[in-house]
Amino acid sequence: EMAITIKTEEQIEKMRVAGKILVDLDEILREHIKPGVTTLELDTIAEKFIRGRGAVPSFKGYGGFPGSICTSVNEVIVHGIPGRLRLKEGDIISIDMGSLIDGFNGDCARTYGVGEISPENQRLIDVTKQSFFEGIKFAKAGCHLFDISAAVQEYVEANGFGVVRDYVGHGIGRHMHEDPAVPNYRQRGRGPKLLKGMCLAIEPMVTAGTYELKVLDDEWTAVTLDGKNAAHYENTVYITDGEPEILTL
Repeated sequence: EMAITIKTEEQIEKMRVAGKILVDLDEILREHIKPGVTTLELDTIAEKFIRGRGAVPSFKGYGGFPGSICTSVNEVIVHGIPGRLRLKEGDIISIDMGSLIDGFNGDCARTYGVGEISPENQRLIDVTKQSFFEGIKFAKAGCHLFDISAAVQEYVEANGFGVVRDYVGHGIGRHMHEDPAVPNYRQRGRGPKLLKGMCLAIEPMVTAGTYELKVLDDEWTAVTLDGKNAAHYENTVYITDGEPEILTL
């Protein structure tokens, strides 16, 4: 049985604060993502920034994860561990970031180009981002959860890309991961009805080729099976009576 929590206005206000930290962090990271920077340097910048705002980087130590952010370069889909890898011109990097403040979480992800990137990579990033916005057309009270899932998949596949099955979005609030799971691909039925006060982390993970993946020996890094690039776009979304409120935008 799913334990979906409905947030109060006071709790949403705390989640807005957590979200705003990540919005500002995205701006900072954008300035630093260029050829020559290491993923560990980006992690250090992110941790310092999040802590400087009185929050905690919620990924650090989560399930044993060593970084404050996930840094997933090129064929890495998600959960790349920050380290000595130096970004180079033409790379793409997906950064997943989380903040915890006053007992509530924010979670978002973006894919960035490093220097000049190819038109194919730009299209992958653009389609991934737009698939999120296609999905949230159904993120409103009265719609059903899997309407979001179907809309994301439809848009991604219409554009010739693959949508990851092994990882899904999730509810969010006091915990980083709460019910319900939010798949990015069609499910049987329409799923639970969405209610005002639900908060969802909706996060399409999109691949240039096959959606199949493997996890490396570090037990975190998920890479595409065919070695083609992947992109990730995520926001924390608050379901209202009308248009959804994106807490990380």
